[in-house]
Amino acid sequence: MSSLTNDSEGKEKPSPVHMQEIYSNIPSSVIVSGDARTDVETAEAIPIQTTDEQPEAGSNWRQWKESFWGVLPIFIATRVAFFLLTYVATLFSLKNFSAGSLRLNTLLHAWLRWDSGHFIAIATKGYDLPYRTAFFPLFPLLERGLALLTSDPFVAGLIIANIACLAMFTALYRLVREDFDAERAYRTVLYFSVFPTAFFFAAAYNESLFLCFSVFSIYHMRKGHWWWAGLSGFLASLTRSAGLFLLLPFLYEYLRQHNFRLRTVRFDIFSSIGMPAGLGIFALYCYYRFHDALAFSHAQSVWHRQLHGPWHGLLDAFLIIVHRSVLSFDSIHNVIDLSAGLLMLMAVVLCFIGPWKFSRKHWIYGIYAAGFYLFLLLFPSDGTFPLQSLSRLVLEIFPAFIVLAAIGKYRQFNLYYLTLSGAMLCFMLLQFLTGYWIV
Repeated sequence: MSSLTNDSEGKEKPSPVHMQEIYSNIPSSVIVSGDARTDVETAEAIPIQTTDEQPEAGSNWRQWKESFWGVLPIFIATRVAFFLLTYVATLFSLKNFSAGSLRLNTLLHAWLRWDSGHFIAIATKGYDLPYRTAFFPLFPLLERGLALLTSDPFVAGLIIANIACLAMFTALYRLVREDFDAERAYRTVLYFSVFPTAFFFAAAYNESLFLCFSVFSIYHMRKGHWWWAGLSGFLASLTRSAGLFLLLPFLYEYLRQHNFRLRTVRFDIFSSIGMPAGLGIFALYCYYRFHDALAFSHAQSVWHRQLHGPWHGLLDAFLIIVHRSVLSFDSIHNVIDLSAGLLMLMAVVLCFIGPWKFSRKHWIYGIYAAGFYLFLLLFPSDGTFPLQSLSRLVLEIFPAFIVLAAIGKYRQFNLYYLTLSGAMLCFMLLQFLTGYWIV
């Protein structure tokens, strides 16, 4: 007896018995309702990986190893360049044809400048003065701990900064390679490493440590590892107050990976508490130590920083340049800071507009860049140098370098960026090493 019957149009269709046999051989996991199919079809490429899709441990470590070896030549080359510049910079301390010489430790102490002294003071004496709370605690705490081995918190700071820099380069390379491609990843790290103020990654400053945690936090957000992202954000906010702004890309990426539907939100969203938690813990310490939970914010008044509109500092810097002599100290320093600010502004805009803009699934980078850039402009200095330190602080906006790396596919841009940026890096490092004001 045939298992097929005829319909009204004369076409054969399976009988109920035959249909039952077919469905009995299909796994229940693949039978979904019409609504469920709609949900699956409307969900775009979501980077969440199920347990079955997670790479094997051996493969994961192999990828980290490849990323490490991919950036190691850049790290070594820049450190060799920094050493050579430190060596020749000693000539600025010797008179022409002088028979004198300098002690060998001059090479080391040439890097002991400006904020490095504040971190050392905190590592050795703690927060003895309220204004030092402008420098967040994690970096000096690590200096203090490593100083038990080095006997010198400054040497400890140099070691921590350079290890954190190498880790940050490695994570950034892997992040960009997985989201884009290996060529763009390499160029991103290269452009980052030769930016005019990138020598601060090698100095006893907290720049490289903060960026290390920030990049790892973004990497784990992209992977859907929310608790790791929250932990990295917590450590970032214990390093710099700007770590709080990792909360913005976290929330966007979490909701994006859950199709912006509140009903899909799970308990792991509470890992976002890590970003404000670091800041909160330090605020509690400030209240205990100085009876002022916002001491770290009030300390900015020492550097004459006040809350203003984001255009205020840029406009003030431009007016100072226009009204001062072209070759004055004030004018040149404002040109340096304003140029860095405008370059980053262009890169942030290009995150969302133009041929190099990020796709919607990569908006996490643009949100991070826009949030951090806005934060940097909200507290200019009321004085001759309204954008002081901006040329260093824009290093925090690492997605800008992903955009620049995309433009770098054009040979002319690549040539001009590497030439001009490398030249300015050498100049600014020599200024720093010889004690001139580069902060």
